[in-house]
Amino acid sequence: MSARRGERLGLSFALGLPLLVLLAVPTLALLAALAREGLGSGLASPQFRAALFTSLRTSTLALALIVGFGTPFAWWLARREGRLARVLDGLTQLPIVMPPAVVGLALLLALGTQSPLGAWLDARGWSPAFRSSAVVLAQVVVASPFYLGGARASFRRIDRRMLDVAATLGATPGQVFLRVTLPLALPGLAAAAAMAWARALGEFGATLIFAGNLPGRTQTMPLAIWETFDVDLDLALAASALLALVGALTLWLLRGLEGRGERMRGGSR
Repeated sequence: MSARRGERLGLSFALGLPLLVLLAVPTLALLAALAREGLGSGLASPQFRAALFTSLRTSTLALALIVGFGTPFAWWLARREGRLARVLDGLTQLPIVMPPAVVGLALLLALGTQSPLGAWLDARGWSPAFRSSAVVLAQVVVASPFYLGGARASFRRIDRRMLDVAATLGATPGQVFLRVTLPLALPGLAAAAAMAWARALGEFGATLIFAGNLPGRTQTMPLAIWETFDVDLDLALAASALLALVGALTLWLLRGLEGRGERMRGGSR
């Protein structure tokens, strides 16, 4: 029986090997290019530093907005089962299946100076299009689904009996949420936030259409790669290496948070 099971596992691995190779080869090619070209001049480039600062500033602000507004909404979604909750949940996940360029065009149509709302904002000097605020809005839209989905799932994994016990002991709903719900859901929330931040940091299509590619103002790391890969390989490699490192660290963090969450849920039973 064990030999047959080993044969099935071997066949499964063999069938998945082409996909594994396809996923690994681009990473190996990037590492080879980094070893061959180096990163010195790319890291020293003023354009690289400006794009890095823009990316870090906008993605961090976007994450703050996502967590601040998304956490209570994810809790609401986790506690509701009706049709309205399902519709709103589907609406919040829609940017995942929409191409980023479509998201950027939708933002431009909604908030650009040619739209009624955009014209009203522009008349008061608040138009976000082609400004750094447009980068933040684009990142919020494309990254929010990753946080909302992960946060909702984390909240749903909490044993409601623990919340009921806290309520029977005299805790108010706010105290239950802050002292019981959030600590139990924290590993999942942190993992969702890390995924959302990494997605915001790597956003390209929506940013390009809605915010433009203005060095020092709206040019993020992905846009710098797109603009310079055929004229300044060092800069493109430096930006690519940093984003790849962020992705690897994010995956490492997610694995650690998932394990911690499992231990916390196991200890609460």
